Amino acid sequence: MTRPLIALPCRFAASTSALRYGAEVTARALAEAVYAAGGEPFMMHPAEPAGAAARLARADGLLLPGGGDLAPGSYGAETVHGEVYDVDAAQDAFDLAAADYALTTGLPTLAVCRGLQVLNVLLGGTLTQNMPTHHRHLVHPVTLTPDSTTARAAGTEHLQVSCYHHQAIDHLAPGLRITGTAADGTIEAVEPIAAPGWWVAIQWHPEDTATTDSTQQSLFDTLIEAANRNTRVARAG
Repeated sequence: MTRPLIALPCRFAASTSALRYGAEVTARALAEAVYAAGGEPFMMHPAEPAGAAARLARADGLLLPGGGDLAPGSYGAETVHGEVYDVDAAQDAFDLAAADYALTTGLPTLAVCRGLQVLNVLLGGTLTQNMPTHHRHLVHPVTLTPDSTTARAAGTEHLQVSCYHHQAIDHLAPGLRITGTAADGTIEAVEPIAAPGWWVAIQWHPEDTATTDSTQQSLFDTLIEAANRNTRVARAG
């Protein structure tokens, strides 16, 4: 069976060990989790946000990955905390355009870490620029809302998650509902309330433990299932 094409916007890197120039990179663990689920990861050049819709039209699903911080000005912040890092206007513009396309068209989407933050900012929410207690190199429990898309995808309401972030949702955007929280109250999962299609947005990194934790791999598996359904509907239309 043909693997559904999963768009995975690359991240900009100043350098890599094998190249003489700045690079565009994707976490290997993310690509492998998509491939293990039956998808074909499509590493997408994050350029020309105005053309994102036409370029994403060929994709069967979208994975918005982690990365550097969104520019605080994108959610109306007038000051910038000293811990904010790797801000890139081109990256922000493309990710926001990609998320907007997915929300509008119902393109099945899994948003991870920064991806969740992109969704919240796109819909009018704000971020905490630097959490008092960072969730970095940390595995901790998360409780999911019963019968949410996230809980159904994970196959459980209680799971251990691997986190690496110093920012989180501050004010939740209108149009989103919280579907997962950590013990300290950090919002760990959200979903659009009325958007078409399959959407899961999570603050943690499921790729970190997907090879050893079936609940984490299940998030990728369910994305691919939704992408396959999306492909069949498109072909039938």
